[in-house]
Amino acid sequence: MKRTQIVREVPAADQESVWDYPRPPRAEPSTERIVIVFGGETIVDTTDSVRVLETSHPPVYYLPAAAFRPGSLADAQGQSFCEFKGLAGYLSVRGGSQTAAGAAWFYPNPSPGYESLAGRVAVYPSAMQQCTLDGEVVTSQEGDFYGGWITSRVVGPFKGAPGTLGW
Repeated sequence: MKRTQIVREVPAADQESVWDYPRPPRAEPSTERIVIVFGGETIVDTTDSVRVLETSHPPVYYLPAAAFRPGSLADAQGQSFCEFKGLAGYLSVRGGSQTAAGAAWFYPNPSPGYESLAGRVAVYPSAMQQCTLDGEVVTSQEGDFYGGWITSRVVGPFKGAPGTLGW
């Protein structure tokens, strides 16, 4: 099988390359303003997040569950396992008259090194009406497995698109 050549984009002075992110991933606090709109309603507006940075992935933002509008999160089917962060559970997201089943996830008992994710929830930006990071509209990471948030601050290429599974 032929491997795809990865050509790392060179970041500008005000950008980060996902190829400079570590593996295992790093979890770091962030005070960027995050606003999530779904079903015509603002369901989150917070400056309290933890972003997880992993080689080849755009950042994933974990927000306090308490920052979500009451009633906007509900238990959903499914679990997944991350070799670094542990066992994840899923949540459906509600806004207005809409529900996005399994559009958010959390780690009820994060693995050592990722304790800062306890009590926090990440969402797939592709399932939301709009996610903004410090006022910039987020572009979703390709694919249906990863939940990275792409902004002008990060450059790739990004894992998730067809043909990138082996990266």
